[in-house]
Amino acid sequence: MTFDEHPHTRRGVVIAGAGVAAAAALTACATYGKDSAAPAPNPAPAAAGDRPSDADRPANALAETADIPVGGGVIVGDTVVTQPSPGSFLGHSSVCTHAGCKLASVSGGTINCACHGSKFALDGSVAKGPATEPLSPRSIRVEGDSVFAG
Repeated sequence: MTFDEHPHTRRGVVIAGAGVAAAAALTACATYGKDSAAPAPNPAPAAAGDRPSDADRPANALAETADIPVGGGVIVGDTVVTQPSPGSFLGHSSVCTHAGCKLASVSGGTINCACHGSKFALDGSVAKGPATEPLSPRSIRVEGDSVFAG
């Protein structure tokens, strides 16, 4: 059988095209807002002897203060912990206020979302859109050399 024996009708081609378009739209909707970027790497650990080992850190600590650089921060689960100035630690939600994507990194003095390019200052305020709302604050506390939720 050759192609010419079963000519395609305009209607058949349009229906097939509509099916392909619908499948593409469903796929796009199902994946919208999912962060496809690789997770941000953990900051480089301090030199041996500079901080307690992970075994010495309390099990429920978010991070060690030594792991949070001044002018930077770390993303730990649903919390971003930043240190805008020496000894000042702040907690924020790790969910972008634009479209609900998980924030990807803290670098260059901003908290960054890979989904649509929003950037937040270390205090959680919007530094660059499309986000228009600041990050939700998260309650944290510092006890000794550890940062805890709450």
